[in-house]
Amino acid sequence: MFIKITVFGGFVSDFAMKIENTPYYSKCTGRLADGCKYCVKGEKLVLFVTGICPRKCYYCPISDKKYGKDVIYANERPVEEGKNAVKQIIKEAEICDAKGAGFTGGDPLCKMNRTIKFIKALKKRFGKKFHIHLYTSFDLVNKKNLTKLFKAGLDEIRFHADIDNDKLWNRILIACKFNWDIGIEIPVVPDKVKQTKRLVDYFSDKIDFLNLNELEVADNKISRLAELGYMTKDRISYAVKGSEKAAIEMMKYVLAKKYKLNVHFCTAKLKDAVQLAKRLLRRAKNAAKEYDIVDDEGLLIRGALYYNGNLNLLRKKLMKEFDIPSEFIETDKERKRLLTTAAFADENKDILKKKGLKVAIVQEYPTWDRLQVVVDFL
Repeated sequence: MFIKITVFGGFVSDFAMKIENTPYYSKCTGRLADGCKYCVKGEKLVLFVTGICPRKCYYCPISDKKYGKDVIYANERPVEEGKNAVKQIIKEAEICDAKGAGFTGGDPLCKMNRTIKFIKALKKRFGKKFHIHLYTSFDLVNKKNLTKLFKAGLDEIRFHADIDNDKLWNRILIACKFNWDIGIEIPVVPDKVKQTKRLVDYFSDKIDFLNLNELEVADNKISRLAELGYMTKDRISYAVKGSEKAAIEMMKYVLAKKYKLNVHFCTAKLKDAVQLAKRLLRRAKNAAKEYDIVDDEGLLIRGALYYNGNLNLLRKKLMKEFDIPSEFIETDKERKRLLTTAAFADENKDILKKKGLKVAIVQEYPTWDRLQVVVDFL
């Protein structure tokens, strides 16, 4: 059967209800959830509300610096709880030119007041069209909590259902009372196909979409995947062997059962090569200084002059000696260096080194932590 439907962030086409490859290294039947449409374009702010969670999943990907800790991150930027938290989050959203936000954790429902405050603040600043989706388990779901989320302006809610235990599954019925998009999002565990099919059977007529995430081995203490014998599919990937095959089997199952359910298989490559890469590129365009070059991957290429003395004094001397406009040379006290154009550093490296400076061309992420990828001393 052929139908006309909006898919892949606005592209409209006639297509068969079958498994389709998306432009984002993933697979889909039907259409992408609205939250996903923003994510694949790098337009979502990732808001980590807290590392506290009522569950202890053996495949949890959360890093050790976040897991079980009441910390807040807006993308890679740590946010201090308090009166300035909202300002810091909004600033990060502005720099990334975000069109929406994904609330994650831990479980955001563990910190309901904080979650509600952040939803309201983002909606107030960016308007009702600023799309917000939230990830949670069923553990803390009740009418009171979901009512607060809906009234605050949450657009889409995604439940991480326990594949092995259906005790709380019926709490989805509470979510169905509200006019928002509802989805189930779970990792695809290769040897849990039978259990996952049972889950699909239960939720198929209660949700708008099913997101199947490629299972990944995390470099943290809480994940037990390696201990349980799960292996990565190759040497360069964290994706678990067999997860993709199981996901495709699940998608075929949905089609065979003729469930009216949009299904998206989100690969590890999509998260890294598309979602993260595009978000970095958006941030780079706003975070870049006059002296920066932004490459195709969103990395900032800049000249770095390392110096242990008075950086402010050095900056003034170099501006005068080389007639450098103030916006083309900046102090970076944290890393004890001046930042300038790569061309200036390269063309004047011999003179600068005679002044006692270490001269380099660096490539850095445009993120808050400015992770260095390359430091090439000249």
